[in-house]
Amino acid sequence: MNAEEFWAILHAMPEPPAVFFRLYYNEAGEPINYSMEDLPGTYIDVDAETYARAPMNVRVQAGHVIELKSAVRRLTPTDTGTPCHPDNVAIVVDKTEPHQHWSMRTYESY
Repeated sequence: MNAEEFWAILHAMPEPPAVFFRLYYNEAGEPINYSMEDLPGTYIDVDAETYARAPMNVRVQAGHVIELKSAVRRLTPTDTGTPCHPDNVAIVVDKTEPHQHWSMRTYESY
């Protein structure tokens, strides 16, 4: 095979199919799944980064992906709050007994 034959074969090759990344969602805009396949259903094209992360805390509104902030709630020891047994936060005790106060605190995560 000479150089002309090689280039002729190379130029005769068909174009590869286009790569697309899709987020399929329901009527409420909630994500169903991310796919590179052509599936039945409502979808929006997303970029490669969004597809790789595949976040499920999103909503589709007016053709755009909107990421929702999530809030994490945790029990934290405080000076006020519910008095609990010093060794077990699941046991609520009277204030007259030895105790540790616990309160629910909300942290925003991004």
